[in-house]
Amino acid sequence: MTTDQMILFALFGAVFALLLWGRFRYDMVAFTALLVGVVLGVVPAEQAFEGFGHPATLVVALVLVVSAGLVRSGAILVITRTFVDASRSLGAHISIMGAVGGLLSGFMNNVAALALLMPVDIATARKAGRAPGLSLMPLSFATILGGMVTLIGTPPNIIIATIRQDSLGAPFRMFDFAPVGAAAAIAGLAFVALIGWRLIPARDSGVGGDRLKGLSPYIAELTIPKDHKLTGTPLRDLLEPAEKAEAGLIGILREGQRMFGAQRNLTLEAGDVILLEAEPEALEEFRANMGLTLVDSDNPAAETLGEGVTLIEMAVPEGARIAGRSAQSVGLGWRKRSVIVGISRQQRRITKRLRQEVVQPGDILLILAPEDGAEEVVDWLGGLALADRGLNVTQDTKTWLAIGIFGAAVAAASFGLVDLPVALGLVCVAYVLARILPLAEIYSHIEWPVVVLLGSMIPLGAALETSGGTVLIADTLVSLTGGLPAWAVLTVLMAVTMSLSDVLNNTATTIVAAPVGIQMASALDVSPDPFLMAVAVAASSAFLTPIGHKNNTLILGPGGYGFGDYWRMGLPLEIIVIAVSIPMILLVWPL
Repeated sequence: MTTDQMILFALFGAVFALLLWGRFRYDMVAFTALLVGVVLGVVPAEQAFEGFGHPATLVVALVLVVSAGLVRSGAILVITRTFVDASRSLGAHISIMGAVGGLLSGFMNNVAALALLMPVDIATARKAGRAPGLSLMPLSFATILGGMVTLIGTPPNIIIATIRQDSLGAPFRMFDFAPVGAAAAIAGLAFVALIGWRLIPARDSGVGGDRLKGLSPYIAELTIPKDHKLTGTPLRDLLEPAEKAEAGLIGILREGQRMFGAQRNLTLEAGDVILLEAEPEALEEFRANMGLTLVDSDNPAAETLGEGVTLIEMAVPEGARIAGRSAQSVGLGWRKRSVIVGISRQQRRITKRLRQEVVQPGDILLILAPEDGAEEVVDWLGGLALADRGLNVTQDTKTWLAIGIFGAAVAAASFGLVDLPVALGLVCVAYVLARILPLAEIYSHIEWPVVVLLGSMIPLGAALETSGGTVLIADTLVSLTGGLPAWAVLTVLMAVTMSLSDVLNNTATTIVAAPVGIQMASALDVSPDPFLMAVAVAASSAFLTPIGHKNNTLILGPGGYGFGDYWRMGLPLEIIVIAVSIPMILLVWPL
């Protein structure tokens, strides 16, 4: 063992010890280790920061931005109302989301599948009042498992097919991975849904919770636009959608007259104002699902409030400009192009239209304002902005545009027309140009500690490979398995490949482990196909750490996980994958 190899093995040991200890934040531990590696000379200075431009790092950052765009466009609401019910038990929710995630990741890149479903899972956790960390890790593992089934589901399968073509003259085909991959995926999904999620420690990142949940619900107004599908339908048709969105339907306001919810057979007309009692997220979900508007046509701000708007929450203190006056009397619409869309008030009734209601000290206002002037509106009204909880106006007119852009990019990446980071980057640019996602929000959606973690660990992994550390592991493996039966050799190969994949990224692991598998097959004088298949499954089974697979890295921040949380569910899952895969490999790919 060379000096560089000893230093790197010691450095990796120290990093994992510190990360498992959890006393210091993971990004600082990784970045410090990278700098120590540079100072000690085991990481070349000119390559020290190449990890920050590595495709894996870029994919993680871009996926978070794309996910935000899918949320803003309303695409996530389409999936949520189709597959998700917040009233389901956690186990049932994980089973359904895991099955959908596994199926999607079989036919699209598993990172893209998680990008599509992660915001759905977080939104469901918020509605169910639970921490998203209880379901995000099972979802991540499910999308990783599903990717094993087809050639395009995960990068290791593509690499294995390429190596087989170079070594044996023909690649694996699209569904050659299916028998073994599907068996491992089904067994893994069953474990995750029935038992695995119970092993996750309860942690809350704050993403699924609501720091302002104690506020009274808002009394809010939504308007039925002209030529809307609700025109001519009875009021009772709104009851089920409102209940599903957790919004309370109070009644209808028509030409200044209130018609309350008891009149369920009342026929709706264009221009009717629907009165609701709801939290901001429920209000926006109901509005986007039903295609209603926040601003009625006779409001002075109706013509100027289009795209580029945001929802802000503001407390009204004594002495505020708006205190004791209405939005109409202060000219909120024509002066600031803003609208009060909800009022939260303790123990006092709201009897007028919101723009005519006299605002009282202590009220909480939900205001629709121009994105570039929201702070100015709060200052002008003399209010106090509440903690930002990420309220956004869904661009529901662009839902299918956003889905189409995302789907086209995934298809192009899946069929090799363009690299995945480039495809996701083009999606981000398209979302900004189409005004689906505001340019000012892009960087706020990226989990920067996760980027630093990946950017720091990738050069360390590369240094371990170039120093001969991974070859040393491979040579040791070959010598240790001498004389063992084929099934035992396959088991050792899978276990070591999984361990490497938990430290290196799965692409690097596949490149290192596949030649080792071919060498083992040659030494045993058997077919290399079972060994290549074992490497393919094992390289994708990185469940012990957040750095082995991009999907595990993506959920690290939103799930509020610690570095040492993954092995609790990941270790038994890896054992199950090996136990199921070895017999299937020997059955489908005989020696």
